[in-house]
Amino acid sequence: MKKSTIVILGFIMSCSFLALLSLQVRYIEEIVSMRHEQFDESVKRSLYNAAHKLELYETMRYLEKDVAEAEIADQLNRHGAGVVTHHYDFKSDGKVSSLEMRTIIMPQRPQQEKNIPEASRSLQDVIRSRYVHQRALMDEVIYKILYTASKQPLEKRINFQALDRDLRAELLHNGIDLPYHFTVSTSDGREIYRCADYEKEGEEHSYSQILFSNDPPNKMGVLKIHFPTMNSYIFSSVRFMIPALFFTVVLCIAFIFTLYVIFRQKKVTELKNDFINNMTHEFKTPISTISLASQMLTDGSVTKSPQMLQHITGIINDETKRLRFQVEKVLQISLFDQQKATMKMCELDAGELLTGVVNTFALKVEKNGGTIATQMEAQNSKIFADEMHLTNVVFNLMDNAVKYKRDDEPLRLTIHTWNEHGKFCLSIQDNGIGIKKENLRRIFDRFYRVHTGNLHDVKGFGLGLAYVKKVIQDHHGSIRAESELGVGTKFIIVIPLLNSK
Repeated sequence: MKKSTIVILGFIMSCSFLALLSLQVRYIEEIVSMRHEQFDESVKRSLYNAAHKLELYETMRYLEKDVAEAEIADQLNRHGAGVVTHHYDFKSDGKVSSLEMRTIIMPQRPQQEKNIPEASRSLQDVIRSRYVHQRALMDEVIYKILYTASKQPLEKRINFQALDRDLRAELLHNGIDLPYHFTVSTSDGREIYRCADYEKEGEEHSYSQILFSNDPPNKMGVLKIHFPTMNSYIFSSVRFMIPALFFTVVLCIAFIFTLYVIFRQKKVTELKNDFINNMTHEFKTPISTISLASQMLTDGSVTKSPQMLQHITGIINDETKRLRFQVEKVLQISLFDQQKATMKMCELDAGELLTGVVNTFALKVEKNGGTIATQMEAQNSKIFADEMHLTNVVFNLMDNAVKYKRDDEPLRLTIHTWNEHGKFCLSIQDNGIGIKKENLRRIFDRFYRVHTGNLHDVKGFGLGLAYVKKVIQDHHGSIRAESELGVGTKFIIVIPLLNSK
């Protein structure tokens, strides 16, 4: 599949996942908003009903007081007095409470004093007169109730326990069963009551209701209520959406990881193809040389010359060794990749091992016009390691220094050892062509080689540093590279000392 096709599919799927996530988030926001509006409406309705009941209770209380006074007057004026009884019905908690109010009408003056004959008054005038008289008395009673009530302090007008009971009943009636806290204050902000278990949590979002709204402004009260668990109550309605949102995010992450794996596999495929091309080139040269040398051996004139025969057989032997070495490198990394390679660990002196490798490799460095300098500063170089593989690691790193040397300057190779925090440290530094920063983090990947165009002036499969890293990791150590383009490269290896294990 082409890279452009993968990118297009990835873009389409990414947009689809983002659209799905945005729709789910939008849906959750709409549900929360609607739930919040419903909650606000239910609380406001409950507060209004509770405040209305409070006014009804006050009116009933003063009517009862007035009835009691009327009954006393009735006892005092039983003879010759008339009594008019009025009935008032109040709704409280869904029930109807009946209250009688009796109005005392004093005895009528003798008809002779009015100078109006009874016979001359019509029945309609009598009814009208009595209605007007009773209406006036009723207005007087109501005015007396309102005037007397408004003169009382607010804290004496309110039964706070009854108010709490009514609030709870109204909230339950409107479907709200949550703990709440409330306060009552005057219109100028002076607090006169606070519930016993009052908490400040949630008071930043409180609800208010005017008490005795028909009284003068300075006689009104303010009821404030808040719910500490309101947010959890509102968001409980969208809990069922959380798993859907979670799985959508999981799918999005899985898709991103899948894209990453696809691109990584595509990159590995490209590296393997590059490896095959390099391997073909590396194998082609010795094979061609061996083939040419074999053809020369068929020439009778060549076989008659011992010097020429020795030269040709030497070429065949060298190219065969070179070919076998390349095959072994491929097999080594393959064994390490399959975890089949076994380490023959033993106690050894890393300083002595390095001295032997440097003495062996010095000839190759000098042949290329370079020099090797050593700084053996490690006081303790006893480690637990595989001698063969550790030797190959050092050889590979120094061989890379020779491969990537600069043409305009002689090679300078520096081997430095030291101890740090109970570990053996080794650095191999050169003054070669260096590595770009964007390539430095990938040089330990299998098959990866820094691009040099289509030129094959640097031999190899891109397996050497991958092999080095694998060996060091199996020794419970670490390796890192520091490089600057045009200045050189430095590899630093850290391996635990024997006595620190």
